[in-house]
Amino acid sequence: MRVAIVQSNYIPWKGYFDLIASVDRFILYDDMQFTRRDWRNRNKIKTPQGLTWLTVPVLSKGKYFQTIKDTRIDGTAWAAKHWKSIETNYARAPHFKMMADTFRPAYEKDIPDFLSELNAKLIRKVCEFLNIDAIVESSADYDLVDGPSARLADLCKQVGADVYVSGPLARDYLDISLFSEKGVEVEWFDYSGYPIYDQLWGEFEHGVSILDLISNTGLTAPNYMKNV
Repeated sequence: MRVAIVQSNYIPWKGYFDLIASVDRFILYDDMQFTRRDWRNRNKIKTPQGLTWLTVPVLSKGKYFQTIKDTRIDGTAWAAKHWKSIETNYARAPHFKMMADTFRPAYEKDIPDFLSELNAKLIRKVCEFLNIDAIVESSADYDLVDGPSARLADLCKQVGADVYVSGPLARDYLDISLFSEKGVEVEWFDYSGYPIYDQLWGEFEHGVSILDLISNTGLTAPNYMKNV
């Protein structure tokens, strides 16, 4: 049983979904603190003028602690604006219609009130499109112990994981010994080596929303990933 535990992001890049595809269970770690100007509520798309951010407006408690799962979205007007921006900048992409038919409804009706719910909804929709069959669930469904590394190790134990797959940046702070004590091996995910594809608007950029890959490559999107 392979498990990854990561905070939810808004329409994440292809590497995020490659990580999901590499495991059996993917836990959205939204009991963590919401951080402003981060990937939780925004992501990039390409435009003729360069990269631009799509940011979901949220109601923040300022300097008070606020979890991602408790972060409420500020209204629904943003959804039409985001879709208009996506449509304007990707309408010329060869597989835009396929992408639009799949994702437009998420921007037109049943807009969730909370950021975590929105992210989970879109992440699951992308997984369905890419035929990623990992179970996507929430850390809120589990008992959480204290301590950053201890909490992750305990989550792995609760789901019966043999391997915990982590992003490489965690090497600086993850206490691997706590995983070893629970019989869980830690594996570092490699985000390098992705092939390029025909992409609109100038110099190629890997670090954009997965909607870019889907719009430009359609059903062949998995060919430009490593684990799908």
